[in-house]
Amino acid sequence: MPRPLAEAELLITLPGRRRCAHCGSVNFGDAGTCRRCRVDLLTESSAPSTTDASGSRVRANRRPIIFVAVTVLFASFAWSRSLLLTSTPIDEDQRLVVMRAVDVLDQAKFSREAFLLRHIANYRATDNWWNLHVGHSQAYAATNFPLGVMTLYEPFFESTSDDVERAAILLHEAQHMLGAGEASALETTWREKSWLGWTADKYGQTKVWKNTREWTGADVPSLFQCGDDGHGDCAP
Repeated sequence: MPRPLAEAELLITLPGRRRCAHCGSVNFGDAGTCRRCRVDLLTESSAPSTTDASGSRVRANRRPIIFVAVTVLFASFAWSRSLLLTSTPIDEDQRLVVMRAVDVLDQAKFSREAFLLRHIANYRATDNWWNLHVGHSQAYAATNFPLGVMTLYEPFFESTSDDVERAAILLHEAQHMLGAGEASALETTWREKSWLGWTADKYGQTKVWKNTREWTGADVPSLFQCGDDGHGDCAP
């Protein structure tokens, strides 16, 4: 089947005849203007189709971008599904515990983090294949950025003293959901802990407090160089 003729090709259709690209009327070959619409036939036949050319270039430039975007979306979806399929979700009782801790965050000044934890995070009770590969032997929780898959280990439920401590752990994990690294997440949680009521006078002897202080001191030592002895907490 022959391909359709473009407008420029339709201008000359028969020997001694010229077709108007504007209205389609057939004119004598020596006609300067169209007998029907009075368009200049010579200008119509010689003018380059800049619109078509620029449109073709735009479409050509968009193709690689669209291909990359589709590839990234497909890879992200496949990776996310693999993490979910190789782990188990938390049960309903555990979810209630998590949501109480999220409420603590929401009642403080952490509405952004509370929104992510309430509506975006996908909570799991066991490690997925990637966590097993990386290893989180001492963690209370682990978050897979940017997919929002959050694994809550048994110590999150059993070793924490109350919802405030669980809120502190979730505040840390929410920083990972926002793209922060480990040191940044530790620093943010330690600096902001008083907003949760998570302070040394109330929690200084708990396992979660001692673990968090140790990990934060190792990654962000500048937070513990205050006081008369130069070893005090700079964010009490």
